[in-house]
Amino acid sequence: MYVQIVFPVPFKKSFTYSVPTELEEYIQAGIRAVAQFGKRVTTGFIISHSSETDVKEKIKPIIDLLDDQPVFNQTDFEFYNWMADYYLSTIGEVLRLTVPQGSDVQSKKKYSSDREYATQLLSDEKNKNSLKAKLLKVFSDKEIASLKFLQKEVDKKNIYSQLRTLINKGVITEHEDTEAPKAKEKKVLFAKLIKPIDEVYDFIPSIESKSPKQVALLLRLLNIPEKEASLSELSKELNITKSSADSLVKKGILSVYYKVIERKHSISYQEEFKNFELTPQQISVVDTVNQSVINPAFKVFLLHGVTGSGKTQVYIELIKTALSVGKSALLLVPEISLTPQMTARLYNIFRDEVTVMHSRMSPGERFDAWQKVLKRKSKIVIGARSALFAPLDNIGIIIVDEEHDHSYKQDDNPRYNGRDCAIMRAKFLNIPVLLGSATPSVESMWNANQNKYTLLQLPERVDNAKLPLITLVNILDEKKQKRMENIFSKTLLEKINDRLLKKEGIIILQNRRGFSTQLYCIECGQIEVCDNCSVSLVYHINQNILKCHYCGFTKKIPPTCNHCGSHHLKYFGTGTERVEDELSFYFPNTNITRIDSDSVSKKGFLGEILNKFRNGEIDILVGTQIVSKGLDFSRVSLVGVISAETSLWMPDFRADERTFQLLTQVSGRAGRSTLSGEVLIQTQNHRHFVLKMVLENNYNGFYSKEIIDRKTHGYPPFVRICLIETKHKIEEHARGAIIDFYNELKIFDKRLKVSPPTTAVLARLKGEFRYQLIVKSSREIDPAGSLLRKAILESYANYNRKTRFRDVRIIFDIDPQSII
Repeated sequence: MYVQIVFPVPFKKSFTYSVPTELEEYIQAGIRAVAQFGKRVTTGFIISHSSETDVKEKIKPIIDLLDDQPVFNQTDFEFYNWMADYYLSTIGEVLRLTVPQGSDVQSKKKYSSDREYATQLLSDEKNKNSLKAKLLKVFSDKEIASLKFLQKEVDKKNIYSQLRTLINKGVITEHEDTEAPKAKEKKVLFAKLIKPIDEVYDFIPSIESKSPKQVALLLRLLNIPEKEASLSELSKELNITKSSADSLVKKGILSVYYKVIERKHSISYQEEFKNFELTPQQISVVDTVNQSVINPAFKVFLLHGVTGSGKTQVYIELIKTALSVGKSALLLVPEISLTPQMTARLYNIFRDEVTVMHSRMSPGERFDAWQKVLKRKSKIVIGARSALFAPLDNIGIIIVDEEHDHSYKQDDNPRYNGRDCAIMRAKFLNIPVLLGSATPSVESMWNANQNKYTLLQLPERVDNAKLPLITLVNILDEKKQKRMENIFSKTLLEKINDRLLKKEGIIILQNRRGFSTQLYCIECGQIEVCDNCSVSLVYHINQNILKCHYCGFTKKIPPTCNHCGSHHLKYFGTGTERVEDELSFYFPNTNITRIDSDSVSKKGFLGEILNKFRNGEIDILVGTQIVSKGLDFSRVSLVGVISAETSLWMPDFRADERTFQLLTQVSGRAGRSTLSGEVLIQTQNHRHFVLKMVLENNYNGFYSKEIIDRKTHGYPPFVRICLIETKHKIEEHARGAIIDFYNELKIFDKRLKVSPPTTAVLARLKGEFRYQLIVKSSREIDPAGSLLRKAILESYANYNRKTRFRDVRIIFDIDPQSII
């Protein structure tokens, strides 16, 4: 028997392997196989099998199988093939998304060194800065080193020729170490009574005087309904050792064995179960979508519901319908920040049917969640974009909450959009997909207006709650009237004080982390920038450091300007830490908590904060865009925005849309009950069109202007875009590569619009220089984008044949969410 295997590498072809006789009965398409690929052992995916092959070369056998059931079926495979084709990736790289990270078998190159010989050669080396000298230095200090470690130490990837030289000289020896999966089932040692209860009680007197610890163990197990428990927990509780259990095993009283334990992701946020009565508008939406759930049919529904209109309850009712007809359901949310409340509500209703999948879970938790879904023990999956690839069987509906959110876009290869892929997966499965948002993306609303999607609306809030009153506070006028207190207008401070006196909840948005966004010299104007990126360092007051939010680089606060030596350094710009600090000054007896990606990195911390905020133990929540998403608290009556311009100033065609969405979403956190809600937005440009639309809560007005601008300037949804980017540590290489690629693409400029190469807005990131060009394809000429993809692939093939810059990394981003 032979199998075709694809590996998670940038090769489009599959590879043929033979199957040892003892493994033949277990072979199925969709399971993973361990095989030798080149010189290393790695894990691939079996996509087909046959009894014969046309391959003439020597065929290697597979080593092992990792799964006892397929992780994808034929329909899934067709969808993953579409993904690979559309996003200019390979099927192996896409299939990698279907399994938990760390659950595969890999071998890694390692090098053992003769340290004395390496030290001797290092002393003879004249150029201590050469690659050879750097490697010898590592091998003189370290006896065993991995390839990845060596590449990091010498700051160079292409070190193979030097390694071969050192191998030939006998300085080092190369070998492969095969590593078992890091994420696997957790097995715990259990003790269990195997004799009837009466016999155990009769046995206890015979050991009571000599073995009190054995007696304690037996009595504890007798009090447990299952008559079994974890041996480690029993040892801690009773202060006994395993020898006590072993003695009872020899006497035939106990059995000690390994049991597989499921690591469940704990939900720290808790919410009381509430029975909601649907409004007529909600019932209409549910009934419309249910027709395609009960009688399965592919259809895309766009649910445009204002904030607080009860979209979550609509999702719950649709999931109930799917389960009632024997189907499962998939609910996607943009990121982890949305899951505490949403997940708590699903758990309240569906209990163990719900499985959560997201990146904040531990590898073990993710593996167990994946296994639970694979083994059909769960019918509902909720999670961020990666949950789209959960091995969920018999899906009846896919729901994408906050469909407009840019977090659905993957930053690494394959650079897919979770929302768009959810639509395509639903198409392959012939089921409905519901996209929900208070501020739908321009592309989705355009598709609804073109009748590609069915538009459903929830124009009113539930429980007779009213949309909040929104006010723009012109901080330029406030300054003239001397009504500014540092970063706060007195108008906002007065409103905060009024709500605090009423014991009502307050949310403050500042969409920048840290304390100050820049440290600059008054004398020469020099800004402290990252050593690896062309961005300013952000001052974090809690750690008293400067930090880069792109690569994580940190440095201490310099005593003087690094450029001119001046002591006159000034902090500029406002982050969430400064907002929290100043609020503490103005309201010293108030409980203020900050939530941003710095403060909520600890597992379960966000849920704990939200519990306290709901219960009134926290008065003011200060945060980045996290506070704008999904938070539903009836006690919130005031939302304050420190600066409306944070995202408006970005040089990106989606800047206006993102600003409108962010401000509308955060405004929607206020007044979600009988309490009247109020929103104050501080701005330097109160006449800006976007802010006027936010003020009027006028989505349709914003969309009407934005869609005209997009058509005029040639942006989605009227064109498809591919952003092509080159990255290299040497600027000339990155620039040379993008110019070479541009010269190949120009052949297609009669049907495509190819922009000349430019430096990226962030010209250097993580130590690499970045150059970009944009290719646009009109949807009228190229509706499916096939011409765009064909041109890029042909140009890439020609580029690879001719270019001198093969070491430059080239990135293709189809449908980019940002061109920065």
